[in-house]
Formats: sequence, C-alpha cells, structure tokens
Amino acid sequence: MFKKFGAKLKNLFSSSRKLDESFYEDLEDLLVEGDLGASIAMDISDQLREIAKKEKPKTEEELQQIVKRLLEPKIKEYKPEIEKDDLTIFLVLGVNGVGKTTSIAKLAYDLKADGHSVLLAAADTFRAAAIDQLQLHADRIGVRIVKQNNGSDPGAVIFDAISSARAKGDNIILADTAGRMHNKNNLLRELQKIDKVIKAKGIDDAHYKKLLVIDSTTGQNGFSQAELFNEAIGIDGLILSKYDSLAKGGALIQIGDKLNIPIAYVGIGEHYGDIKPFDKEEFLDSLVGLSSN
Repeated sequence: MFKKFGAKLKNLFSSSRKLDESFYEDLEDLLVEGDLGASIAMDISDQLREIAKKEKPKTEEELQQIVKRLLEPKIKEYKPEIEKDDLTIFLVLGVNGVGKTTSIAKLAYDLKADGHSVLLAAADTFRAAAIDQLQLHADRIGVRIVKQNNGSDPGAVIFDAISSARAKGDNIILADTAGRMHNKNNLLRELQKIDKVIKAKGIDDAHYKKLLVIDSTTGQNGFSQAELFNEAIGIDGLILSKYDSLAKGGALIQIGDKLNIPIAYVGIGEHYGDIKPFDKEEFLDSLVGLSSN
C-alpha cells in the first residue's frame, strides 16, 4: 500500500536535500500526483515551509512527521456503535461495480463472527443479479435474507426486513441498495423513499447508519461519488473496497477534508474475513513513507 508514493516522499525528504523553493515545488507536484488535489497540496507545502522555519527539521523522518501532523486532522475513523439488544440498520450505498455486494457479505461475516445476529435485505431490486448474489452470500455465510422479486419496490423490501428482524430477534440489518442512479435527483428520490420507510418503522438516527462503498483505486472518481451520495442523503462513513490495491491514497484525504466523511471499514482481500476497521495511524504512516506497508 502506497509503497511507491511513500518512497517518493521519503526520497524527497532526504537529509541531503535543501529546503529551498525547488523543494517545495517538487513537494506540491508529488502531492498532486498522489491525488491530494492542488489546494491541499499547496496548503501542506505552505504550512511545511512555515513550520520548517521555526522547527528546523534536520532528518527525513522529522519532515515526514510534520507532514503526517498536517494531514492528521483531514482524515477520521468511524467506529459504529452497535447494541446487541436493539436493532440497527446499515443502508449500504454505492454505484455499480465498486464491490458493494461483496463488501456487504464481508461485513455480515465479520459482524456474525462478533456475535451479532445479521439479516441481509436485498433492496437493489433493479438488478436480478444483485439479488441472486446476495442470496448466495447469505447461504455461504449462514445468515438470513429478505428479498422480493426483481423490480419490486426497494422500500417494501426494507419494510419487510425490519419487520422480520424484529420478529426473529436480529440486531443488525445490512441493506443493499441500487447503484444505477447517475444523477442526484434520481438518487435523492429513491433514497428518500427508503428513508421514509426506515423512519416510519421507528428506527431512530442512533440506530440508522448510511455507509458508502467506494473503490479505493478510483481516485478522483471516488471523491465525486462520495460528494454525490453525501449531498443526496448524508453519509455516516465509508467502506473502502480494494484497499489492499490502493497505490496513492490522496483522494481519501480530499474526502475527509472537503466532505468531512470518516472511514469505517476497509476491504483487504478476496475472502469473507478480509475486512477490518480503518486504521488512521497505519494509513498516514504508509502515506508519508514512515512504514513499509
């Protein structure tokens, strides 16, 4: 993860390099190359210039630590609180192709292993394949699923899932949603319907979480998706698929800085157990080249 980018940053910070204007220009270029965006790259470069005048860092590690310190407020972890004696619903969002259904399956596997009773809701009713895939995962993991026919009202699926979970004593619903909406108006209408159903069934904000799955490797495209869904419904946290293949990572800084959306979980492989809570320290150390991960 970020080996090349972290190595380039570390190389730039080599103790043999003078902290002159050329250095700061190269730093800005490198940060832009790493998907942090021009405004953040300039901001970090300017702040480093001021701090370096006062602190006079002499080693590459001191410079790395300063940049880590500057990036630290721009990214946050999200650790959802889940009560075992009350029902929590996770509405899992994301455009088609980002690994949403697989991420739901991994999360279901992980939560079940932690002792939760998990129910899947197949509310992506626009793709028959999505319902079939979720059913297959439910069978393999050993959790229940609520589904209807292809083309059914997604709100009706959510309604049935909440009723079923309460009847059977499940404490978590993971609801898949359609990823076909390409503009904010369609997205807003569809999600508002689901939103009304969830609230009408008496689920309060503390037990209703909206998680957006984005493909870690898509860079700026991931930022655009986060912006769209956040404007439409408000996102509580991100699930990052393909995190183990992430080469740069700067787009995550942009999402945290400009949209203030924290990161909840990261997918780190192909198997059901390959999901874990996001580790901010590990991410930042890797990004600035302080670790070899």
